[in-house]
Amino acid sequence: SRNSPAQTWTIRLFRQQPSRLISNPRLSTNYAMADIDVKLASWKLVEVGRLVLIRRGPFAGKLAAIVEIVDHRRVLVDGPSSEEQKTVPRHVLPLAHATLTPFTIPALPRAAGTGPVKKLWAKNEIDGKWAKSSFAQKTEKADRRKNLTDFERFKVLRLRKQARYEVQKSFAKVRATAAKS
Repeated sequence: SRNSPAQTWTIRLFRQQPSRLISNPRLSTNYAMADIDVKLASWKLVEVGRLVLIRRGPFAGKLAAIVEIVDHRRVLVDGPSSEEQKTVPRHVLPLAHATLTPFTIPALPRAAGTGPVKKLWAKNEIDGKWAKSSFAQKTEKADRRKNLTDFERFKVLRLRKQARYEVQKSFAKVRATAAKS
């Protein structure tokens, strides 16, 4: 079922234990019961409404929603973002060029047009959720670091040294007070 919580099953196993419960006359050792909880893996399924991050092509780095599944290798995507530079036009995308995200647009009908997708995109605040995700923040940080000039890299180096010095200084104070007492 779509977006269902992880299911849990309890499995009873027999493990060897010399002192307890079940004894089998044919075997020389005794066995005891053990309860193990097994949780169903939470897979990111290729489904209508799943958001994908495009990795290759002219729209690389942009977010889109799966609108229709064409076949086992391709999906129809549409990315009607509220920001103009982040929009992705409706097109067929190979799954090899996409990364599935944990976000979905619930109740998105199959083969929905751009209008309904845009309304549900805005209603579910997809751009805001994506901006708050750790993956988007890491990507933004990496892009910012990649585009630094030589002088900006030098300033980052100096700031990191300064922060490290402050940490070492406070650690030395703590160590000195601990040695006195």
